[in-house]
Amino acid sequence: MLAIRSVLFNVAFYLSLIVQMIVWTPYYFLASRRLAWFVPKFWSHSSLWLQKVLAGTDADISGMENLPDGPFILAPKHQSFWDTIAFFPYLKDPLYILKRELTWIPFFGWYIMKMRMIPVDRGKRSQALKAVIKATNAEMARNPRQLIIYPEGTRRAPGDTPNYKWGIVELYDGLNLPVVPVAHQAGLYWPRRKFLRYPGTIRARFLPPIPAGLPKEEFHARLQRETEKACDDILIEAATGPNPPALPPTAVKRLAELGHPVVKA
Repeated sequence: MLAIRSVLFNVAFYLSLIVQMIVWTPYYFLASRRLAWFVPKFWSHSSLWLQKVLAGTDADISGMENLPDGPFILAPKHQSFWDTIAFFPYLKDPLYILKRELTWIPFFGWYIMKMRMIPVDRGKRSQALKAVIKATNAEMARNPRQLIIYPEGTRRAPGDTPNYKWGIVELYDGLNLPVVPVAHQAGLYWPRRKFLRYPGTIRARFLPPIPAGLPKEEFHARLQRETEKACDDILIEAATGPNPPALPPTAVKRLAELGHPVVKA
């Protein structure tokens, strides 16, 4: 049953993406950028609804009171494709930094560029980072927006050893904006590199913002400490609840480190 429901959701998810891009195209490209945001936000909500109905995976996102007015940096934990689509509907005018190759994809790339995202050439990292900060500052000066950046860069399994890159530190320092960490354990339910979608409730939290202007090392340590503490709390809550999800080895190891070893039946 798990495999069947997962297949049904995956087929419906990608079919919905294709159909909606085609159906919404006239409105999306004729509307102003602000009005056009309705389309990707509607797609996000409909995708999460499909996940709930077909895969049995609900979502509980809390902490909206921690989102500041005006521009800021949103820094989610990165475990799953889920965390790339679940948070931007809560932002007024989100801004992504993404690899340039995505803009070359027909339709999808056109949708991206409509929203004036920041493409980056990842070949020369130091030069790319300087260019990104310059381009983001210019975009923020024109339109105060909410930048979404994943501190660890690539997806990591639930409970895995954290690996927070220095790039977000340079962005934090160069943009002089507060940072809102986001904790979750979506990888327990929508794992990376797998087609299975596990039933349950994905819990995510917008944490209190870290103010702008802190020393780089202090910000880096605080971001990791506060995000990982909240992620640990969510992992314990999921693993000790009435219907715990399947736990990858990284999560089992982390739970043991936290004093919550998993007892196999």
